[in-house]
Formats: sequence, structure tokens, C-alpha cells
Amino acid sequence: MTKTLNNAAKPQRKLHPRFTSVMFSFYMAAIMAFLMCTLITALNRGIDGAFIHWVWKAYQIAMPCAFICVLLVRPLVFKLVHWTVHPP
Repeated sequence: MTKTLNNAAKPQRKLHPRFTSVMFSFYMAAIMAFLMCTLITALNRGIDGAFIHWVWKAYQIAMPCAFICVLLVRPLVFKLVHWTVHPP
């Protein structure tokens, strides 16, 4: 009963379900861009006192590019998955 009351008191700050694919693309791009920037920066520059600075500089460019690419490529990826995976 307490759990129900606590949930009722909290305002829901969630997007409409129609934004599911956009948010999936955003989170996928954000995580992948960060991981790739971190790895590539470490391989190219090494890990030193300015490492986070260089990762952040790369991420500022990579994240918007990755997000746009994921949005554009998503329909093609769905078709490829459809062609290569048996339906449940």
C-alpha cells in the first residue's frame, strides 16, 4: 500500500511512447560515442592528466554525429535484422 501511495505522489516525467525509437537512438549514440572516444583517445594520446579533456573534446563532436547516424541507419538495420533472424 505504501508503494502505491509513493508512486501516486511522484509526478511522471516520461515521454510519450511515440518517442521510444528516438530515445533508444539517443542513448545508444551517447553510450557508443563515449566508449569509442574513450578508447580511441587512450590509444592515440595515452592516459595522462589531460585525458578527460581530450575525451570530452572528441565526444562533443562524436555524439551529435553518432545520434544523427543512428537515426538515419536505424530503418536499414531493422530490415537487415528482419532478413537474418527468424521471427519468434
